Amino acid sequence: MIAKDLRVSVRSVQRWRQMWDEGGPRALRSQGPASLPRLSERQFAQLEAELAKGPAAHGWEDQRWTLLVMTTIREG
Repeated sequence: MIAKDLRVSVRSVQRWRQMWDEGGPRALRSQGPASLPRLSERQFAQLEAELAKGPAAHGWEDQRWTLLVMTTIREG
């Protein structure tokens, strides 16, 4: 039930429960990002500038940001 409500695997809930049992609430605290950012500072600044222009500036019909639009602009 918990896994379904949180939309995660049952294994994740089991792992969290084990961590709680072994270390209490502190064991469940975030350890931060799992990896370093994939974009350099320069690439991030370029992406930010392109995103500020909006989807229509990149040939999309509307102004809604979707994962597809953002990925296409990033890879463009």
